[in-house]
Amino acid sequence: MSSPGIGSGLQVDQIVAKLMAAEAAPLQAYERKTASYQAQVSALGALSGAVGVFQSALGSLTKIDAFRSLSAVSGDDKIFTASAGAKASPGNYNINVTQMAQAQTLTSNGLASKTSAIGLGGKTTLLFQFGTSTNVGYGIAGGGLPSAMHANGLADGSLTINGTAIATSADTNSAATLAAAINAKTGATGVTATAVNVFSTFGNVATGADGSYSLTVGGIEIAAQGASTNVGDGVTTAKIDTALESGPVRDALDAAGITFSGTAAAGTLEFRSASGGSIAIEEVVGGTVSGGLETAAGSANDGSTYTSATSVRLTSANATDITIGGSNPAAAGLTAGTSGGNLAGTFKYDSSPLTGVTIDSSNNTLEGIRDAINKANIGVNASIINDGSGTPFRLVLSSTKTGEKSSMKISLQGDGGNPADTALSNMLSYDPAGTARSMKQTAAAQDTKATVNGIAVTSAGTSINEAIQGVTLNVVKVGSSTLNISKDTSTLKTNLTNFVKAYNDLDKAIKDMTGYNAETKKAGVLQGDFTAQTVQSQLRKMMGAPITGLSGTLTNLGQVGISFDKTGALNLDTAKMTKAIDENFNDIAGLFAAVGSSSDSNMSFVSSTNATKPGTYAVTVTQLAAQGSITSLAAPAATTISDGTKWKVTLNDGTPSSLKNTIDIDIPAGTYTPTELARVLQGAINGNSGFASAGSSVTATIDAGGKLVLASSKYGSVSNIKLADAGGTTVNSIFGGAAPVAGKDVAGTINGLPVTGSGQFMTGQAGSGIEGLKIEITGGAIGDRGNISFSQGYAYQLNNLATSFLGAKGLIGSRTEGLNKNIKDIGKQRDAFNTKLEGVEARYRAQFTRLDTVLAQMQSTQAYLTQQLASLAANS
Repeated sequence: MSSPGIGSGLQVDQIVAKLMAAEAAPLQAYERKTASYQAQVSALGALSGAVGVFQSALGSLTKIDAFRSLSAVSGDDKIFTASAGAKASPGNYNINVTQMAQAQTLTSNGLASKTSAIGLGGKTTLLFQFGTSTNVGYGIAGGGLPSAMHANGLADGSLTINGTAIATSADTNSAATLAAAINAKTGATGVTATAVNVFSTFGNVATGADGSYSLTVGGIEIAAQGASTNVGDGVTTAKIDTALESGPVRDALDAAGITFSGTAAAGTLEFRSASGGSIAIEEVVGGTVSGGLETAAGSANDGSTYTSATSVRLTSANATDITIGGSNPAAAGLTAGTSGGNLAGTFKYDSSPLTGVTIDSSNNTLEGIRDAINKANIGVNASIINDGSGTPFRLVLSSTKTGEKSSMKISLQGDGGNPADTALSNMLSYDPAGTARSMKQTAAAQDTKATVNGIAVTSAGTSINEAIQGVTLNVVKVGSSTLNISKDTSTLKTNLTNFVKAYNDLDKAIKDMTGYNAETKKAGVLQGDFTAQTVQSQLRKMMGAPITGLSGTLTNLGQVGISFDKTGALNLDTAKMTKAIDENFNDIAGLFAAVGSSSDSNMSFVSSTNATKPGTYAVTVTQLAAQGSITSLAAPAATTISDGTKWKVTLNDGTPSSLKNTIDIDIPAGTYTPTELARVLQGAINGNSGFASAGSSVTATIDAGGKLVLASSKYGSVSNIKLADAGGTTVNSIFGGAAPVAGKDVAGTINGLPVTGSGQFMTGQAGSGIEGLKIEITGGAIGDRGNISFSQGYAYQLNNLATSFLGAKGLIGSRTEGLNKNIKDIGKQRDAFNTKLEGVEARYRAQFTRLDTVLAQMQSTQAYLTQQLASLAANS
């Protein structure tokens, strides 16, 4: 143990401390530099935050929709509310809601137990299809009215229904007048009547070299053919049914208020008029013609006028039998007695995904069936109700969607070629187009119906979209009210005001950081800093330059009342802004947002990147995008699909091929018209969960030549489809050995420069003048397609500029990174200097310790000599 100076009295610690204080003086310079750098880093953080706040204020101005904002005000929001999008136009509308959308509900007959087994437990699939149906209901289909009635009417007392006399007379001389007389007593009978026009037997038509043929219903031509057409190549029952299902013929019938049930192919086609009157069913024959109405195929048609057979159809309101009586019911085409049954309607499958629910011995109870349907998540809710009767438990099925197209058809199929379980079929089958319906409809699927300024509109749900372009009506209840659509200038003014304020806040922050405060006599932390000055100067430069590429009248901020004052802050002239908005509302979007426009309706601007340069560019298309598809070699006739039919479908497969893109698809058994077959194929494929999860689907259509086209929904080189047999009806029996065609990507140039094609999208390649410009070509012709114009407004450019400031490698980020590196370097220098000081201190201590030792020795010698000299002096 030692203590420096204890021997000599030398103040070693104090001396070393003072020496070291002098040696450590340079450390203060390190600390000052560190503090300065840290203050700059903090200031840059504040600058970054201020730029971020400014960028946030730009968000509402960078998208074009923000400048097309319209307000939608309902006169009575208890009837409907409304919202207006970018494509809406100002105006006033009268809205009358007459019907609310609802889902279909089906109810089974009652069972005594909800847990007892139903049927034998064999595997049975419940197949649900959704579409549009006319369910005529329960009642009696009358026979054709005799000619005597048409001539003389129906004598009073001839007809009673459910014990109530129907008042008739000589004026009751048609199906329409008879139906009116019956409906006058509906309150007492519980029965309604409809006039029905029967489309009788039809032979497929052939025409000679001089022949021609046309068929009209209610004055609407539904089929026609010219000369020299063989049987099967012209008008057939299948083509009549196809024409009635969809397209212009169906639209014309709907517009005329003519509905139908049954099919021509089955000889059950019937037409009804909304007015209850008779409908003329006529054919016009010229030259040599065989086949046609009431004429067998191959038999000569002499062109005689055909008069459709008319009758009345009786429908029971509570689905009970109807009792017919009177002195002469046969004169009304009815038979005395009590009877009734399900009346044939129609069902048009809408190509929705076709899905099935498996019932077997593990779940063949009422509760099991309910749970299986709900678990399958197929668009149907199942529940059980107890009506309190002797057989109280009923299965209730409701579509999860509203609208006419949500009507259900339920068919049952067995497994491995075996029939469906009889008990399950007797309980659950439901076909609106047939009479063997096990379940009863307790609520019909229906659309929301309304008029807009007197024009009828419909919607499957309670929201009506695009009846007025760009407007959504959210219907609450039946009723009438008004709707006002007007420009929402207040939102735009608020956005522009916020933009000016946000810039001025940023400008003030920069001035405070870089300026000199005369009162405090202190300079800002970033005074003279290149980064802060660059941020400020680039923002001002960008806002001071006009926007290029605009076709409107507005090209600079001053035209909307925004200008710089002498201090560099923005001023907002609200009067000038209001005038610009009122007079040039549609042009303001281009002044702030990124805007693209096209001279071709089949070509549209999609997006751009920071590298995309504004301008007008010529577009040339050398190849249109195509879908992968397969087209039947001939038009399919009425087609029968056998039980157990499976096709191996490969959809949108890549290179190398992947097994997950090939799936076995079950095709439901049945006899289908070409249109029905297309819908069934589309629904069966799209209903597969494997394809759905991969985002793959198909469309199935009948082309202008009557051929069946099955196509991938995707476009481009990733689009392809292939079919192979896996059991039952063969692919070749439908498509005739047709080969699939692969999809193609769109190809061409933009401004003569190469592009990357992907599906229907063309994108400018990197490094070119059109880099990042993405457009969509949805159709049209090969060749020059006009121009795409693109401009970048102030908010869009400022947003990109702010992003370049704030990025990790951006202006502020790079500067901050450099300062932090300087701080680390100074820390290293300080640490090295401290290490050096430790060595200096050790050397000083060693030197003074040796000095202390020498002094102590000298002091000891001095003391000894002093003592000896003193002793000598005393002895002398």
